Amino acid sequence: MIYIDTSSLLKLVLPDLQSEATRTAVLAEKSVAVSTLADLEARVQIRTLFLGGKLSEARTQRLRDRLMEIIGCAPFSRKKLQGSLFETAITQHEASLVHCRSLDRMHLAAMAELGIKRLMTHDQHQAQAAIAAGYQVITPGDR
Repeated sequence: MIYIDTSSLLKLVLPDLQSEATRTAVLAEKSVAVSTLADLEARVQIRTLFLGGKLSEARTQRLRDRLMEIIGCAPFSRKKLQGSLFETAITQHEASLVHCRSLDRMHLAAMAELGIKRLMTHDQHQAQAAIAAGYQVITPGDR
């Protein structure tokens, strides 16, 4: 199983240069964990584009629908997170010598709580923190 963070999840609904590589990498996996945190963060980023005038209301709705469609199908597996996630994130933060932003730290804590050791991300800061924490990182399309 691999954990997909928001930076990679959004590549599946907002096309860019790494979208095709991300789709290919996802399809190569048996199971891709999508946490409630990644779901929330993706929805927030899509809405931010709408509120910033970069998306129409209709396009925003289509993107939200597409996101739900994607994470509702194989190989995706939705994972609910518990309140203990915050304590796990604090513990990781205190033990780490690598800076990690709060939401990125929450994703790494989610991985710990879910027992997942592999991360798909396009966020280089998060990748560095994940590697420092002993996780394997995959960045599709990164050369």
